[in-house]
Amino acid sequence: MRIDKFLNTVNITKRRAIAEDMLESNVVFLNNNPVKKSKEVKVGDIIKLQYLEYSDEFKVLQIPTTKSTPKSKMDEYVVQIGGKNV
Repeated sequence: MRIDKFLNTVNITKRRAIAEDMLESNVVFLNNNPVKKSKEVKVGDIIKLQYLEYSDEFKVLQIPTTKSTPKSKMDEYVVQIGGKNV
């Protein structure tokens, strides 16, 4: 699954357009490499979102098969491994 779709589907971002803007601004990293929105996400990948004052890191546990998932099921797809650090 493409990273822009993945970020939206597992509720890391609220809308896909936000995910696309973040990717164009080079604040999204996959395995410590900046990525474009067409990059494929695989199980075991580490996604890092670099904000101005902190960053969030997520490990991909599985790839969703549906277009959207409930927020309550987010922990089935990703686990937060780091974040809120300056």
